[in-house]
Amino acid sequence: MALRYLRARKSHRFISLISVISTGGVAVGVMALIVVIAVMAGFENHLRTKILGVNAHLLVRSYEGAFGHAERLERLIKKVSVEAESGIGGILDRLHGGSGRPHVTAVTPIVYIQALLSSGRAVSGVAIRGVDPRSVKEVITSGRIIDGMGVEAFSRWDGKGPPPVIIGKELALSLRVQAGDFIKIVLPSGTITPVGMMPKIRTVRVSGVQTLGMYEYDMSLAFMPITAAQRLLGLGNKVHGFEIKVSDIYAASSIGKAIQKRLGFPFWVMDWQQMSRNLFSALKLEKFAMFVVLTLIVLVAAFNIISTLTMMVMEKKGDIAILKAIGAADGKILRIFMLNGLMIGLIGTFLGVGGGLGLCWLLKHYKFIKIPKEVYYTDSIPILLYPSDVVLITVSAILICFLATIYPARQASRINPSEVLRNA
Repeated sequence: MALRYLRARKSHRFISLISVISTGGVAVGVMALIVVIAVMAGFENHLRTKILGVNAHLLVRSYEGAFGHAERLERLIKKVSVEAESGIGGILDRLHGGSGRPHVTAVTPIVYIQALLSSGRAVSGVAIRGVDPRSVKEVITSGRIIDGMGVEAFSRWDGKGPPPVIIGKELALSLRVQAGDFIKIVLPSGTITPVGMMPKIRTVRVSGVQTLGMYEYDMSLAFMPITAAQRLLGLGNKVHGFEIKVSDIYAASSIGKAIQKRLGFPFWVMDWQQMSRNLFSALKLEKFAMFVVLTLIVLVAAFNIISTLTMMVMEKKGDIAILKAIGAADGKILRIFMLNGLMIGLIGTFLGVGGGLGLCWLLKHYKFIKIPKEVYYTDSIPILLYPSDVVLITVSAILICFLATIYPARQASRINPSEVLRNA
């Protein structure tokens, strides 16, 4: 009967048209939600991959600054593993293919230098990381050498002559240098002389130019051998910290707490979410805001469902009165019109889900929408669709449509058959 009522008589084709518009509104809203949420998740995942390709999952530092006994501490860190959490962390671990026993997969010591690089033609501030060529590739996985050599040049350096340094593409363009050129490192801390503090200046050789895929990193980050960085700062065998890679990034917080407990004071540990908290919090807030805004499209379609059912109730007053007169209960009339509206919602929702999944597939495989790579760090729209997002959107749309059926269906169930038949 509910299906029959969806097909209005010829004299009431307008109601059928409103039903089609309501169904289309729900479909468009659901499709827009799926595509936008997939794009937002894709950008978040793409950005996270870029950031974690340059930065470690965990960073270990000391409140006392540089510290020694790096090899012993590195062995302690490598032994850390934790049980999968029973709460949200454990759920995320399982959803993302976690092994159930997240552990440390790689550790590399690090020395940080804030300095100026001068080529004689230009000067630029830079953060230099002194890295161990034996282990750095296991932690820092991003980067592509476009001129010269990579970290293998660090292994070949024998400690004599200018140490090699790898700089970013944008930094190389700013300094107007290329692989093989010599540049100077200027440190603010230096030697005290009768005329004041004199900065420490050392010559280094550009062994390679790389691109890390993000302008900020390519412009402000450089790498050099850790032994050269230690010598430059006069640290001896001390390091500033450890950068750590773990088997499951969503368990990084738990592993960080375990490392903190094992090393004790004065060491402290920061995970990747804390290091980029502002960025990822902004992305999550933007994703939620887009979900709320686009849900309004479904709400507009829900109001169309209310108007459709209201007009349908007005058209079918005589039928409702006859049904009640032959014994149909109020609950049965209520269910007929609720099913009627729910069918509109279900058809629209599943059309929207199909359209959204299809459009996401096309965007992912054919990449026919191009975007500026220098702005978004990718030349096409990244797509990442989690099944949980599809389920949430589907359930939300059906629930909104179901709630929209309650008022007109209740009005239909309250019709007095005697009044309708008397006025017929």
